[in-house]
Amino acid sequence: MAETIRIQMMDHFLIYIDEKKTDQLAVKSKKGAALVQYLILNEGERVPNQKLLAALWDEEKSTNPENALKTLVSRLRVLLNQIDPALGACVVSDRGAYHWQCPENMTIDMYEIDSIFNRLAENNVPQAELRRLYNQLLEKYQGDLLQHSEQNEWALAKATTMHNKYMAAVYAYIEMLKTSGQYADIVSICRRALDVDSFDDRLHMELMSALIKINRTGEALVQYKHVVQLNYHYLGVQPSEDLQEFYKQIVSAGKTLDFNLESIRNELRESGERRGAFVCEYTVFKEIFNLQMRNLERLGATMFLAIIMVSPYNDKEIDTMRQNNIMNGLLEILTKNLRKGDTITRFAPTVFALLLPTVNYNTGGMVLERIKRVFYRSYPNSNIVFNYRVGPLNSQNMAPDHPEIEPRLE
Repeated sequence: MAETIRIQMMDHFLIYIDEKKTDQLAVKSKKGAALVQYLILNEGERVPNQKLLAALWDEEKSTNPENALKTLVSRLRVLLNQIDPALGACVVSDRGAYHWQCPENMTIDMYEIDSIFNRLAENNVPQAELRRLYNQLLEKYQGDLLQHSEQNEWALAKATTMHNKYMAAVYAYIEMLKTSGQYADIVSICRRALDVDSFDDRLHMELMSALIKINRTGEALVQYKHVVQLNYHYLGVQPSEDLQEFYKQIVSAGKTLDFNLESIRNELRESGERRGAFVCEYTVFKEIFNLQMRNLERLGATMFLAIIMVSPYNDKEIDTMRQNNIMNGLLEILTKNLRKGDTITRFAPTVFALLLPTVNYNTGGMVLERIKRVFYRSYPNSNIVFNYRVGPLNSQNMAPDHPEIEPRLE
């Protein structure tokens, strides 16, 4: 008999015998693994046969479901005993029901995490113990409950509850560490928690804020760009307004300069010789736009805004990876074919916005038509439609005989 048996329910379902991982059960009997998971999820409570049948054979038809369950349990015990002689006895028959019984040498991470949650919910827990509990939670919570199991619909309610408690505990730990200025620890905690929930805005902002506090502004900027790509690639949206506002804090937290004209000039000057248009995040583009609007009002001049959108022909679906490849290719075309004074941002997953300070109605259309031709040469037979609109920033300056230039579809 093994000295220790450890069952992992968080993230992947795994069994460890004396810390040696085995996936024998999941490989040989997915239905058997699901039964073990279901019984463990009920934490030793009796689970009636009918409830097990409904959970494990929800959409499957059997001429004799009770016999199918008995056969599954019998084969499961054999498999469990092959893994360790103590495991088969954990599946206990209980008068028309079954339950899971843990031997003394067995630990289950889900139970341990629940115990941590219960202790954290108590009042007047000493800070030293709080820190120990938070660190144990970060170590044991490898991912959400059974998130990689094929048959886990019945675990979703429990998984959601545990996820919410985990995130609340992480936030509380971060706030506790802020009071003592332990920002390096906050960086580590945020990175571990983001492995569990990579789309949590608050975690991203806490991470970037902590990086700024310990003078790692460059890493904060890299993190922001990572968040932007996550939102575009997986969600098809821009980052939240809070995250976009946070970008300004990252920029303003850069190296402090001497109050010296030459040092400021050197800091502002771009490193190296850049060719083509200026590409920036939407937050920066918005600031440039508003600045240009002020200048236009003061000088009575005009500047043109262009929108480019690519879409699949006949509105057919396009997968995210191909969409991103096309948008990245289009960005390269725009950068090379626009002037240094032009500004580009990715306004939406399939939309670029451009500020064009040196064009008029006629030349604006010519510029976009030229880019359109280059795009179609680069992506022949792609079944992608290139659409654009171009017009002045201030619609009040638009002449009656000069409507916004519409694209000609090809």
